[in-house]
Amino acid sequence: MESEVSRSGRAKKIVRQLAKMYPHARCALHFENPLELLIATVLSAQCTDKRVNMVTPALFRRYPTAKAYASARARELERMIASTGFFRNKTKSIMAACERIVEEHGGEVPGTMEDLVKLPGVGRKTANVLLGNAFGTPGLTVDTHMIRVNRRLGLTRHTDAVKIEQDLMKLIPQKQWTMYSHRIIHHGRAICQARKPACESCGLARLCPKIGVLSRASR
Repeated sequence: MESEVSRSGRAKKIVRQLAKMYPHARCALHFENPLELLIATVLSAQCTDKRVNMVTPALFRRYPTAKAYASARARELERMIASTGFFRNKTKSIMAACERIVEEHGGEVPGTMEDLVKLPGVGRKTANVLLGNAFGTPGLTVDTHMIRVNRRLGLTRHTDAVKIEQDLMKLIPQKQWTMYSHRIIHHGRAICQARKPACESCGLARLCPKIGVLSRASR
C-alpha cells in the first residue's frame, strides 16, 4: 500500500508531467466575463462544450446582463438553449441564479466560493470553474474526467466529488489547482478515456499504478 509521502511525491511528478504534455490547456468554454462563464457552465451539464459554444454567441447577445436573464421569458430562453438538453431545468437555474445576483450582488457575479454556492443551480464544480477561470482564484473542478483519471492514478479512492476535491487539495499545490483540472480533463478526453484508455501511448504511464496492474496481469 502506497504511503502518503510516496503518493504526495508522485502527485507532484504528475503535475510536472502534465504541464509538459499540455502546456496550453485552458477552459474549453468560450466567455468574455464571469456572467457568460456562469451561463456556459450551467449549460455544459450533460452536454458537450462544443455544443455549448455553438449556442452561447446568440444567447450572450440576447441577454447581456444578469437582469436580462432574470426578466427573460422562460419559453424564449428554453428555445435558445434547447439543444443543450435538460433545457427546462437549466432555464430555471439560470433565471433563479440571475435573480439572486441582481437582488444580492448588484448584478455582478460574486467571486467567492461561499457566495457562489448559494446561487440556485450552482455547486462546487461550477463555482470552481468560475473561481479558477474568471476570478483567478485556484480551484479544482471535479467532473467525470477528474473522477475517473484521478482514481486510476491512485490519487483518490473516492467517487464522491467533494471528497475527491478534498483529497486532491492535500496533494496538488494550490497554485496549480486550476491548470491541473484543465490538464486532467484534457487528458481524460484525449488519452485516459472511460472505455478504451490509450495506456500504451500515455505520458503518465510510469506514474500510473493502474497501468502497472494491467501490465503485471498481462504477463
